[in-house]
Amino acid sequence: VQLQAFGGGLVPAWESLRLSCAASGLPFGNYAMAWFRQAPGKEREFVAAITWSGGTTDYADSVKGRFTILRDNAESTVYLHMNDLKPEDTAVYYCAAEIYGASIAPNASEYHYWGQGTLVTVSS
Repeated sequence: VQLQAFGGGLVPAWESLRLSCAASGLPFGNYAMAWFRQAPGKEREFVAAITWSGGTTDYADSVKGRFTILRDNAESTVYLHMNDLKPEDTAVYYCAAEIYGASIAPNASEYHYWGQGTLVTVSS
């Protein structure tokens, strides 16, 4: 199983960025997917999650209204569209997969597979 996250970079505050996570080696359409992030010196935190069908999503309060999680099961890819970025969004962003596709949870321990992370840096 491989989850490859990419799309990070350095952006000014209030700009937008799209992260992608391409999955292989697993029946992607059966898995719930999520994004987490970890800022320097902080714990990893939940950002957003989406069920196998895309019918249900969940977001951390800090990103609601600014971030959107979407998936393309035909391409085995999950996306995180990030708008109105703030310096406090600076972190390494990780994608994760959970085998119970209809269930999404904000707890990292619920996820079975993880990508390598992609760094997002938002300048003020």
